[in-house]
Amino acid sequence: MPMTQTCTSTQNEIIRYIYNETSSSENVLIETSLVYDNELLDFYLDCLELKEEMNQIQLSPKESSIQNIMNFSKNFRPAI
Repeated sequence: MPMTQTCTSTQNEIIRYIYNETSSSENVLIETSLVYDNELLDFYLDCLELKEEMNQIQLSPKESSIQNIMNFSKNFRPAI
């Protein structure tokens, strides 16, 4: 999917569906659409793959950032 493409309401519904944010009645409509619309199905499968890849991302701060926070915390004196 090109980066310049804007999401349609149907694509937004697919994303909501993937994250379990749709109602039961919406699920039926979306699932029916996926059966009959190959382009939408491709979008759905791409989104599932992307979601899985994003779930595997592990972020952690640099050690120097942690050390800066710890040093600030040690030296902090609240003004009373």
